[in-house]
Amino acid sequence: MKVKIDADSCTACGLCCDTCPDVFEMEDVAVVKVDVVPEDSEDCVREAAQTCPVECITVIEE
Repeated sequence: MKVKIDADSCTACGLCCDTCPDVFEMEDVAVVKVDVVPEDSEDCVREAAQTCPVECITVIEE
């Protein structure tokens, strides 16, 4: 699984970082800090994508 964030849409609310801190971190906006999501973080990445208030997280299932 991979994940990306549309930086132009991100409002930097930090919800994804709170939900899945091993994958997301906050700079000016949220960023993905891994190339491939570790298997044990896949559920929290899906949760972060589903709860993002501006829907700027895209999960890419491989």
